[in-house]
Amino acid sequence: MVLLLSVIIAVLVGIIGVLFYREKKRNLSIMEITNKISDILDRNTAEKVLVPTGDHAVRQLLTQINRLLDNKQKVFADYARTKDSQKKMISNMSHDLKTPLTVILGYTEKLNDKNALTAQEEEQVIQRLNTKVNSLITLLNQFFDLVKIESEDYDIPLSKISLSEVCRNSVLEFYDLLVSRNLRVEIDIPEQPFYFHGNKDALHRILSNLISNSIRYGSDGGVFGLTVREEGKYVVVDVWDRGKGIAEIHQERVFERLYTLDDARNPQFQGSGLGLSISKRLTEEMNGWISLSSSEPYQKTIFTCKFKKFTF
Repeated sequence: MVLLLSVIIAVLVGIIGVLFYREKKRNLSIMEITNKISDILDRNTAEKVLVPTGDHAVRQLLTQINRLLDNKQKVFADYARTKDSQKKMISNMSHDLKTPLTVILGYTEKLNDKNALTAQEEEQVIQRLNTKVNSLITLLNQFFDLVKIESEDYDIPLSKISLSEVCRNSVLEFYDLLVSRNLRVEIDIPEQPFYFHGNKDALHRILSNLISNSIRYGSDGGVFGLTVREEGKYVVVDVWDRGKGIAEIHQERVFERLYTLDDARNPQFQGSGLGLSISKRLTEEMNGWISLSSSEPYQKTIFTCKFKKFTF
């Protein structure tokens, strides 16, 4: 009996010793993890917490901690990009507003000096002033439209619309301008109507931005094209030209807010960098995709919009 009791006591002592050892080891691991996290936060590094341990619960804790640290880095990276975008937005808007305002001020000063201008010169200045004011109003409207589109409460009504019909109307609207620029127009829009769930006004604005960009930047290629086609479960429109194209280094950024087109295609043109960003937002509002699908100088620069085909 005494022997049995001694064995039981010895077993209990052993169990307590093992538990104590495990607890101490776990505490050491947790302390090491705590110190490592503190060091990562103090130095603001992208390191992971790597602590060797055989404790399953501690390993699970490490996994979740490292996921949290990954998320922290992503949040910081997103914040940095947003901050950089805001800085560029302010810089670009300041430049894009200052330049026309300076020109407008120059025109008004000329008009105030009645003796410096003939009647014909005065009329020309007034026409130029009107053009510059209208372009400034357009720029401001684009900026406020983008702010509105990016707001969380922005919504556009969607219904069954014909991609083919809106594309035809959009090209017709620009046809005289295309001809005046001596551009050969190559249109491929099938008679069969291709439907999708969208908004006519939004699609028209997207196409207007793409077509006007092709005219502005691709006229030197001598050709403007628009193609409507099916691609599996999707309906697709390609707007293309044979102009200078877009350098590869810029291709991934052309849809960024206020990434000006003069960076990408024409150093002489002072663009607002809003048109393509607005087009992207509107396309996404209609559950579609827009991309610069290819760009080879004087071969083809293609912007593609894709929407899920309406099947019922």
